[in-house]
Amino acid sequence: MGEPVAFRCVSCKREYGPWEHDYYCPRCGPVKGTLEVLYDYGALARKLSPLSFAQTRRFSLWRYEEVLPVGFEYAVDLRAGWTPLYARPELAAELGLSALWIKDDSLNPTGSYKDRATAVVIAAARYLSRSALTCASTGNTASSVAGFCAAAGIPAYIFVPEATPRPKVAQLLAFGATVFAVEGDYSHAQRLCEEARERFGWYDRSDGVSPMNAEGKKTGAYEIWEQLGGKVPDYVLVSVGDGSVISGICKGFLELAELGLSESAPKVYGVQAEGAAAVAHAFARMKRGEGILPAEEPAETLADSICVGNPKDVVKAVTYVDRTGGGFVTVSDEEIIGAVGELARKAGVFAEPAAAAPYAGLLRLLRDEVIGEGAKVAIVITGSGLKNPEGALRAAGEPLRVPPEIGAVERILSADAL
Repeated sequence: MGEPVAFRCVSCKREYGPWEHDYYCPRCGPVKGTLEVLYDYGALARKLSPLSFAQTRRFSLWRYEEVLPVGFEYAVDLRAGWTPLYARPELAAELGLSALWIKDDSLNPTGSYKDRATAVVIAAARYLSRSALTCASTGNTASSVAGFCAAAGIPAYIFVPEATPRPKVAQLLAFGATVFAVEGDYSHAQRLCEEARERFGWYDRSDGVSPMNAEGKKTGAYEIWEQLGGKVPDYVLVSVGDGSVISGICKGFLELAELGLSESAPKVYGVQAEGAAAVAHAFARMKRGEGILPAEEPAETLADSICVGNPKDVVKAVTYVDRTGGGFVTVSDEEIIGAVGELARKAGVFAEPAAAAPYAGLLRLLRDEVIGEGAKVAIVITGSGLKNPEGALRAAGEPLRVPPEIGAVERILSADAL
């Protein structure tokens, strides 16, 4: 493993010994005091080559054990990571891009990008001899924690907003998790989870809480780099709720540059729904010199996985995105629904609304000429369309109802041809 040299507060820059604190800097407190894991990058740069990861012959995120804080011996055997990167040259040409890649993390064990973080968090829990995991979640993190805890044989205690889609709740219950449907929104679930972890000593996997989250999520960037033969795109687009996924992806690309494995990091853009854009607003405040916090505000969007009004990883998210030279863009729910259908029809990728948001963001950035003609772009699909079938139905419409007669089929086809 990578042997962390320190955990550092992203706000005050104070460094602590590895594993000295689980979640945040005691001086700065939650949210502002989020921690980042540091390694001896000089030593790693001398040790690693572009072929080092492939030589592990592991087809999961654990091929990157050398840059992870815990070793493979603590891992659960569910395969997280090493998901496909699809090239879509026809769609790229239609959009005026020289290349478009789609990183499809809906193929992780529980159907979302969140499995990357959970794989590392649960390994850390085993390393630290913690007996149970907890999380607050709008759905995908919860599913991930429930599945990995089932595989590890340890209890999972999960807090979800009462409006969480039933397919996601069904997944939690099937995995045997103890599920608390909290009356209220995500922020209420967050607060109750925090109280419970302190009361009962559970290890918290909630997004934006443990620094282990970014360590797992950064592996998506390493994979994009490796799957492109040691190159990186010009731009990478990621949907944003708590800010945890984009923090990890940015950290991965920034580490690759620091290790000398890539010439630079791509510009990473976060995409949020217009009705749930707390991180985008925080980024705008930071660029105006007004500071990042406070970030809590109302959140309303059909893209439930990014419906977050009180983002816990906001400081790390905006700081890392800024270091890549990227930014944030917001899109409407209508644009998101359109992106669900277009990705499915034109790219063969079925994404839940939150996961389709990066494609909607790409279309917006192209229209606004932020991304220019001929650029090379990757978008990250963070969750399966099966997570939220209601959103898919809004994009796709209804089936054609016919009697069991071939003539009825012919009449519809003839009408379509006119």
